Amino acid sequence: METLNKVLSTKLFSLGEGQDVTILQLLVTLFLIAIGLWIARSIEKKLSTTLTERQVNQDIVQLFRRIFQILVLIALITTILSLLNVPLASFAFITGAVAIGIGFGAQNIINNFISGWILMWERPIRIGDFLELGDMRGTVEAINTRSTRMKRIDGVRLLIPNSQLLENVVINWTIMDRMMRSAIRVGVQYGSDVELVKQLLEKILTENSDVLEDPAPNVIFEDFGDSALIFDAFFWIETTSERSLRGVRSELRFTVDKVFKENNIVIAFPQRDIHVDGTLKIER
Repeated sequence: METLNKVLSTKLFSLGEGQDVTILQLLVTLFLIAIGLWIARSIEKKLSTTLTERQVNQDIVQLFRRIFQILVLIALITTILSLLNVPLASFAFITGAVAIGIGFGAQNIINNFISGWILMWERPIRIGDFLELGDMRGTVEAINTRSTRMKRIDGVRLLIPNSQLLENVVINWTIMDRMMRSAIRVGVQYGSDVELVKQLLEKILTENSDVLEDPAPNVIFEDFGDSALIFDAFFWIETTSERSLRGVRSELRFTVDKVFKENNIVIAFPQRDIHVDGTLKIER
């Protein structure tokens, strides 16, 4: 026992005058860190599950988890320094130097970190929102402290720095609600009954279960085209992605083709009339 106490009391290194770190202190510190992390993760998981079961918004749950993780980290660092008999005042100079270095060398990281907290606190972008950023479109899957994970419409997942979401123009299709407006365009041949075309399009829109009644769908006689009479059918649907919106448009086009054939309405295609002046000489 005396030998064990002697081994545990062996000095490993020194943090300064009168601040020797022994094997026992190091083992106790590592043990407490492991126990603290295990307890913290258990509490975090339990509270996150409870909030999710109570249908609390996922953005709030994620914000809570980030705050909880930072508080646990601060508590662990303070505990470690206390166990090692290291006064916090001795880190004042080092902390200042590190802060200056971080300020010059990690501006982008700090910018993205602060932007991440702004996104989670103000919630201009939420988990599940459908975004359009430049030529990228996709659904937000997670908002982290440095970057936001977005699933593009082709299934590719992107990590976007949070600062880009605050400094650039971002189209959030679902920021207020899940309603989106779209349209299908169809051209019918000249000589068609335009009133019948309008009635058929309105009937197709109102009978589709995905098209909302309010706002009501609308059919516009858009233009006299080169080869067709152009009609635009506008409608609103409730959706969370462009993929489902494209699916509704596709279904409506199938229905338009079927209904127009049943009513002898010809969907126009480009064609040209050629008039030849003079006579044609055919050589054999």
